Amino acid sequence: MSALLKDAIKPNLVQTLENTPAIMHGGPFANIAHGCNSLRATKLALKLSDLVLTEAGFGADLGAEKFFNIKCRLGGLKPDAVVLVATTRALRYNGGALISEVNKNNLAAIKKGFVNLEKHIKNLQKFDVPVVVTLNAFVTDSNEEIDYIKTACEKRDADFAVSNVWEKGGQGGVELANKIVGTLEKKPSNFKVIYDENTNILKKINIIAKNIYGAGGVNFAPKALKEIKRLEELGLDKMPICMAKTQYSLSDDPKKLGRPTNFKITIRDIKISAGAGFIVALAGDIMTMPGLPRVPAAEGIDIDEGGVISGLF
Repeated sequence: MSALLKDAIKPNLVQTLENTPAIMHGGPFANIAHGCNSLRATKLALKLSDLVLTEAGFGADLGAEKFFNIKCRLGGLKPDAVVLVATTRALRYNGGALISEVNKNNLAAIKKGFVNLEKHIKNLQKFDVPVVVTLNAFVTDSNEEIDYIKTACEKRDADFAVSNVWEKGGQGGVELANKIVGTLEKKPSNFKVIYDENTNILKKINIIAKNIYGAGGVNFAPKALKEIKRLEELGLDKMPICMAKTQYSLSDDPKKLGRPTNFKITIRDIKISAGAGFIVALAGDIMTMPGLPRVPAAEGIDIDEGGVISGLF
């Protein structure tokens, strides 16, 4: 067992279905944790390739914000561009379409729901990093909808590409790959974090809530204020903030879709992750125990004596 634990600190080199390399090392959820893999894995990948694409999800208000303000700060990373993934289904839903109707063409809902994507674009641009929006396309998407999203993104100085990887594999991502390379070549990155980790906890949380979520302010429960005071007394307050918040809304209320305004974020408690180097702020009713399936996907994956893998999806 000790040998296995010792090896766990090493990044895991795997391959995609098309035999391209990928490094897997940690995968915490961005709604309750920092949402990105280890610094060790990212720095190893940077030594092995000219371009490294890393996931920081889900939700740019959570994964990307934490990747920039926590991981890049602590690791001295300076990203050259950010890819923001969107779907017509999500835009329709944020535009008022029912869950049962999100697969149906609905340009009116797309136009109304675009305010959500627009907020994410503006959030990422606050870090002074070029943005590429990619539409994870489905067969139910109409050209009219795609054209509207493309035009709306480009008007907001975000490059745009359609991704058909789900249908065509790597070939379906060529347009996006070319767009990313083009963005890297023509748009400079002047990456910066949006707050000083040495400022007080209340101010750091307010900066995130107001600048990233669009909140009007923050309500702190007595329990949270008590813990903040304790951390200040212990000298543990000079760390980045890791917000634990619902991924379904820019607010802490999963029912507030689109781009909510005139709301306040409620911080009910504060936790310290001293080893990781950040302070966790629990917003709303978020639970820190992730919801996982009763039967993990790994149970359906196998490899035969000839090395043929089955059960991948």
